[in-house]
Amino acid sequence: MSERNGMRYGLLGLGVIALVGTLTLIASRPAEAPTPAAAPTTQLESLAQLNGQAPSKRTLDIQQWQTAEGAKVLFVEARQLPMFDLRLTFAAGSSHDDGVPGLAALTNAMLNEGVPGKDVTAIAEGFEGLGAEFGNGSYRDMAVASLRSLSEPAQRAPALALFKQVIGQPTFPADSLARIKNQLLAGFEYQKQNPGKLAGLQLFERLYGSHPYAHPSEGTEQSIPPITIEQLRVFHQRAYASGNVVIALVGDLSRAEAESIAAEVSAALPKGPALPHIAQPQEPKAGLSHIEFPSNQTHLLLAQLGVDRREPDYAALSIGNQILGGGGFGTRLMEEVREKRGLTYGVYSGFSAMQARGPFMISLQTRAEQSEGTLKLVQDILRDYLAEGPTEKELDDAKREMLGSFPLSTASNADIVGQLGSMGFYDLPLTYLDDFMAAVQKLSVEQVKAAMNKHLDADQLVIVTAGPTVEQKPLPPPTDKPAEQPAGVPEH
Repeated sequence: MSERNGMRYGLLGLGVIALVGTLTLIASRPAEAPTPAAAPTTQLESLAQLNGQAPSKRTLDIQQWQTAEGAKVLFVEARQLPMFDLRLTFAAGSSHDDGVPGLAALTNAMLNEGVPGKDVTAIAEGFEGLGAEFGNGSYRDMAVASLRSLSEPAQRAPALALFKQVIGQPTFPADSLARIKNQLLAGFEYQKQNPGKLAGLQLFERLYGSHPYAHPSEGTEQSIPPITIEQLRVFHQRAYASGNVVIALVGDLSRAEAESIAAEVSAALPKGPALPHIAQPQEPKAGLSHIEFPSNQTHLLLAQLGVDRREPDYAALSIGNQILGGGGFGTRLMEEVREKRGLTYGVYSGFSAMQARGPFMISLQTRAEQSEGTLKLVQDILRDYLAEGPTEKELDDAKREMLGSFPLSTASNADIVGQLGSMGFYDLPLTYLDDFMAAVQKLSVEQVKAAMNKHLDADQLVIVTAGPTVEQKPLPPPTDKPAEQPAGVPEH
């Protein structure tokens, strides 16, 4: 699925973007000549040869500069494949809706619906005919537009020319606006039948109050219908400005070619400065609220304000959360709630670090008649974890897992361009990827425990549940073989 289609379905499914792309393992092979001492081989090497060490990761030579119009550019030359990835990251997410929820999402969705002389079909056929792919998406912090194209000038030049029109000269046709509004309105009707989505909407309202993160990125059924084409044009002029974008480039390009592309893209955008950073939210009021919903299971969401993307404790929190509930099977939450008691199909925790403090959240769904006991169990697990901290073994295992999976974060050009976009948007140093893993490897049990306790408090959780009010049953005792199977696959 292209990023463009992902946006379309995202308007209905209302998910969050991942800044990393699909893995392309071929792209991760280093372009090195074989050393004279080593005979070429086509066989896979044994993992035992790693001797407990992590596999090597792709070395990135990140270059950075600024265009004449003020756009920040990050570039990695990668000659393995005859193509390039271009990603523009604008501070143009829903946090900049300025009282019109959904304005940012609609503007981004309309980018490739029309340009002078071309409608949405002609644009799609234009990219397809060149073997190129356009993508876009809008989220709370940011909006993105991307191009993947062959690097040969015969394909690159026309693909880039069409891309520049789409990002710089959208016409916002009325028929497309009506169609996308109807898609959104249909999505809002679907939300009413989804208890997990209803719980999530209420959680963000309670967590953020009047902050720009409080409202849903896709808007509401009240805010979407009145939005006009003129509002889209004004938002585009202001938020898609050359001073408000990070340009990330990865692929089969020289520095001179990358500079030329970045200069063309920057010049094609409206002229204007970067938008102000989002202010930090106020601490919310802790406590429980319930949404009555006729279902067999109850959704449980527990949250509090976490950290922003530049938090110095981010490495410690990342690995601390991986042990608690961010690493899938083997985490404390999964072990105690699913494996020992069979109360859920899955339970997860995570920090969503954003430009301002994003949420820390624990989410699961369980049988309605055991929801109160399960909620208390989850709170007790968090409380105990904060009091005890991780064990030395848990920390060592988490480090090994993180170090082993880290090379995948730069396995393909799409992965790298996503990393560059994130680094540029959040003003992270060019050495961030190496710095992060170095910091993780140096962490002690005491440091992880201190960081988790600094930023989390089991008694200050904002809790939202969604499900039926039914008579409660006691939880089963922990065992290696739960009497009942876990609850079914979570509803989405």
